[in-house]
Amino acid sequence: MTKNKNNKTIWDTRIKSSTSSLFQKIGSSIDIDKRLYREDIKGSIAHVEMLFKQKIISFKIKNKIVFGLNKIEKEISSNKFQFNKKYEDIHINIEKRLFQIIGDEAGYVHTARSRNDQVITDLKIWLRSATKKINVSIDKIIKSTLKIAEKNIDTIMPGFTHLKNAQAISFAHYLMAYVEMFSRDKKRFKNSLENLYENPLGVAALTGTSFNIDRNYTSRKLGFKKPTNNSVDTVSDRDFVLDFLYSVSLCSMHISRITEELIIWNSEGFKLINLSDKIVTGSSIMPQKKNPDLLEYLRGKTGSVYGNLFSMLTILKGLPLSYFKDLQDDKEIIFKSNDILINSLEIFDEILKNITPNKKRMFELANLGYITATDLADYLVKNHSMSFRKAYQKTASIVNLAEKKKKNLDKLTLEELKKIEPKLTNDVLKIFDLKTSINSKKSYGGTSFDNVKSMITKYKKYND
Repeated sequence: MTKNKNNKTIWDTRIKSSTSSLFQKIGSSIDIDKRLYREDIKGSIAHVEMLFKQKIISFKIKNKIVFGLNKIEKEISSNKFQFNKKYEDIHINIEKRLFQIIGDEAGYVHTARSRNDQVITDLKIWLRSATKKINVSIDKIIKSTLKIAEKNIDTIMPGFTHLKNAQAISFAHYLMAYVEMFSRDKKRFKNSLENLYENPLGVAALTGTSFNIDRNYTSRKLGFKKPTNNSVDTVSDRDFVLDFLYSVSLCSMHISRITEELIIWNSEGFKLINLSDKIVTGSSIMPQKKNPDLLEYLRGKTGSVYGNLFSMLTILKGLPLSYFKDLQDDKEIIFKSNDILINSLEIFDEILKNITPNKKRMFELANLGYITATDLADYLVKNHSMSFRKAYQKTASIVNLAEKKKKNLDKLTLEELKKIEPKLTNDVLKIFDLKTSINSKKSYGGTSFDNVKSMITKYKKYND
């Protein structure tokens, strides 16, 4: 076997000239993919154990390689490992160090594999772990939201369409809408795990290998369910990357939507919530200001996450099969999106623990904008045998009357109401009560207090 000098690149025998410093800078990904060192070492150990099992390498060589790899992992974990950009990536950096530790036997570690299948294996293992950690963080968000909701079942606020008062709802019901969104995020991440359980290791550069390897063995060792089916597809596939980035984007979007609402609700025009001093900042010129900077930070970060998804889509859209250098960017994109989301979820959980609803203001605002008009229309349909369209017209006329008299609907007298609809009796007046309005919405998924209690109980059991 030709000795591989540790101060040279792996392909030095074929490439005669030294790589230009500019190309070396561009080609190196070690600053990014060194995060994959644990996964890379785990994959290499499983690979050499399989090579020994298949009698491709000896017991002695297998043991020396495993010893060296474990030593390298300890060095990296304790910050005693020196990464070298000359060796491009985490795979070659580890392999070069392995040569230093055990000598020429290190050359057997790359038998029957390529960096092409190696890096996808590393990335899939890393993404499995990252996805599970994200779902743990989403669980915290759901639990924090449920705590606020449980304390505010009977807190009445206006529900909005077009940011205009629409109908009265429970504040808890409003919050539970976001529990639904984050629950879908959890499910989406969980579903994306399925494609992360197909093992790429063993497809080599793109055609498979002539060695008698056992891909089912490495699948079991590395926690995969089965090997991938097609070697060409395997090395060019980044669908699982897009699945992850898409899931991150949707979760970020949900965070952005609720932070936008909290910003609006905290504004002087609404004053529906109060933010603790722990999560606001001041102004450099206006002494009175308390700004919701953390909320704005989260809203802004969503744009970065979207950009990462579109970057990966753009990289892939013009790539023929199979592997190209373009795909090197996938790791940086994944790591950035993952870090943004994990950080955002942690920040948002802290925000949830530092907001309080302004219940009085919520109730006051719910009394504006003729918010029980739909309840009146429904009442006319149920009690006076009207079609909904006729009831709608009658109700609109009553709203016009209230507007003309500058009164809320609940301040109109029975006599004034009977000028529009003579059949009305005294019991119509209770229709304008906000609590009655909310509790009338008993259809499944509606805002009645009992419905909201049941839904909170359901999600508390689900997330315990």
